[in-house]
Amino acid sequence: MSHPVEPAGALPASAALKPLPMIIFASRWLQVPLYLGLIVAQCVYVFLFLKELWHLVTHSFDFTEQQIMLVVLGLIDVVMISNLLIMVIVGGYETFVSRLKLQNHPDQPEWLSHVNASVLKIKLAMAIIGISSIHLLRTFIEAGNIGGPTATNYTTTGVLLQTLIHTIFIVSALGIAWVDKMTVGSGKGH
Repeated sequence: MSHPVEPAGALPASAALKPLPMIIFASRWLQVPLYLGLIVAQCVYVFLFLKELWHLVTHSFDFTEQQIMLVVLGLIDVVMISNLLIMVIVGGYETFVSRLKLQNHPDQPEWLSHVNASVLKIKLAMAIIGISSIHLLRTFIEAGNIGGPTATNYTTTGVLLQTLIHTIFIVSALGIAWVDKMTVGSGKGH
């Protein structure tokens, strides 16, 4: 009778971890309540989206084009934050807690088939840049009247600082991508 051949370096299925490594390995499950909390936050964002959408629909005849654009930017912002939450919840669980075993599932997102810590951090950085871009665009639209009679609460310094922060996000994302490329390129993948 032949025994199944195990891959080189793999532990036999019957090998048990020693107590300390077992506790350390099992500690990854402490993240589950955090992911569940993010799911609750996702529900709050769905409620916020529906509330803002209802506000847009019921006031569409009263709003100016600029007001409609600002509300739509707010809706896009909520969707992008929601996408960020999904990436963190699903990608984080899959990467750090346990496999979801979604292979060949018709609803499996394309990005999940190749998710790892490296891919996840780059996707998160890009999502944060997208969210920051929406906020910056909204600021530019609202601050268009700085010093004018219909000025908002924005100052020139505030707008410049927000632009600087957005630029720092972009430079950080480029740095993350560069370090990741250098790591993968040198054969030391994550």
